Amino acid sequence: MNDLSTPASSCVDCRQPSRADFRTRWFWGGASLLLGTTVLSLALGRYAVPLAELLQFLGAWLGLGDFPHERYALLHSLVVEVRLPRVLAAILVGAGLSVSGAAYQAVFRNPLVSPGLLGVLSGCAFGAALGMVLGLGGAWIPLLGGVTGLLAVAVGVGIAGLFRNSSILILVLGGIVSNALFNALLSVVKYLADPLDQLPSIVYWMLGSLSAVDSAVLAWTAPLLALAILAMCLLGRAIDALSLSDEEALSLGVPVRRLRYGIIALATLISALTVSIAGMVGWVGLLIPHLARLLVGPANARLVPMSACLGGLFLLVADDLARTLTRGEIPLGILTELLGAIAFVLVLNRVRRGWL
Repeated sequence: MNDLSTPASSCVDCRQPSRADFRTRWFWGGASLLLGTTVLSLALGRYAVPLAELLQFLGAWLGLGDFPHERYALLHSLVVEVRLPRVLAAILVGAGLSVSGAAYQAVFRNPLVSPGLLGVLSGCAFGAALGMVLGLGGAWIPLLGGVTGLLAVAVGVGIAGLFRNSSILILVLGGIVSNALFNALLSVVKYLADPLDQLPSIVYWMLGSLSAVDSAVLAWTAPLLALAILAMCLLGRAIDALSLSDEEALSLGVPVRRLRYGIIALATLISALTVSIAGMVGWVGLLIPHLARLLVGPANARLVPMSACLGGLFLLVADDLARTLTRGEIPLGILTELLGAIAFVLVLNRVRRGWL
């Protein structure tokens, strides 16, 4: 006898997918697309590698198969030593800028905030330019840029601290002062630089590029950047608390001041590390969190990981275009600004009645 009285809601097989299910699918779909694009990026370049041959080589490199000995050395040099560091750098830089931008937008409760708000980017630019003028080389230039980037944010936060006020407005004003100060210092360094040698290097660095990714720099920045991105992803629920008003967060027992400065410090570290790897790359930290928000909603527990995934994918595609569109290489920052401006207009059109 059929039981026709069974409620429809108890039929698990007939259950419609929830919105959370779709958001989870978006994340795993983005992660799968990132993985596929990573493999494709290893095949692209001035010396193209057939995809089937690349997959066979990667299997042999991982110890999962055999590969012709006469081609192994060539592909190892091309894929592992040249392209793989660049691909990993593109993914980490894109993910880092996106995660940092998402965190800043949540902390300052403003969707138009980018990672450079408190001066980290202008500070990094000043430090790198100073290193070039002083004749430093190797890992010293990105290291000095990262240190001065952190210093710039410390100056902005310190200025806000003079008012004994941890409000968002005071922090923003401190960031404006810090940005102005380090932009002025950068102008002084550019004025003093040799116009035939040092100044072109400074200008090119500020356009952003992964063409000269230093393996020595990547060896210490990549693990630190990956850990910082992972930490920010795990702090998604804590970041949600900062999206509330200070009074609401305090009533829930959230240590607002300590948490806010902790998130800012972590986001600043991530931004400084990305600049030390790729130079100045714009729009990623502003655009990608909006796109992720359209797909998975405003909850930072989902938004931050999705931003990391989409940011890595976006910058990887931009870098592929930068090194394949022309015989020479287009600076990465030019492409991200061009693609970012177009995409941002489309995103604004989608959300003009929503989160904004």
